[in-house]
Amino acid sequence: MYKINEIFYSLQGEGYFTGTASVFIRFSGCNLHCSFCDTRHEEGTIMSLQDIVTEVMRFPSAPLIVLTGGEPSLWIDEEFVTRLKAMTGKQIAIETNGTRPLPHSIDWVTLSPKTGIGDSGDVPVAITRCDELKVVYLGQDLSQYDSIQTTRRYLQPCWTDDETQCRHNMQATVQAVLDHPQWRLSLQTHRIIGIK
Repeated sequence: MYKINEIFYSLQGEGYFTGTASVFIRFSGCNLHCSFCDTRHEEGTIMSLQDIVTEVMRFPSAPLIVLTGGEPSLWIDEEFVTRLKAMTGKQIAIETNGTRPLPHSIDWVTLSPKTGIGDSGDVPVAITRCDELKVVYLGQDLSQYDSIQTTRRYLQPCWTDDETQCRHNMQATVQAVLDHPQWRLSLQTHRIIGIK
């Protein structure tokens, strides 16, 4: 059984798959406590794998399932991923803070480490390679991510409801990418265009 915050169909708004139609499975619960988190962890419905598959298959043409949260690695294992792929025929991507090992059968790993930012403290990252590294930028030293093996590095401005702070975060992130061109800018396009 799995605690699911929500399952919805939308466009991936961030990183490599920006603009890709995807079914999002948002898990409740996280082992970190970031002040900018957009998930209400106290909310959620306990669902079986079959319940999850039934909901996902309401969107049969979507090519991608995105496991997100919260921290989905608190809930999933190899059997969950293997069965979800077999039952839906879709690729499986995960967005993770990287503090826990992941099932090997995941097709795409987006690592978004939170070490040293927000209120999450310094929980070490347990995975050292990923398909894409996506860092919420709050002015931290980017050299701490040098040891992570990936060919795709994205910096993303921290979104806030305070428009002045949001503009400041955007400008700081743009400057960081100009100063460190091995990184690319990732915007939360779903927020910009007003979709979920």
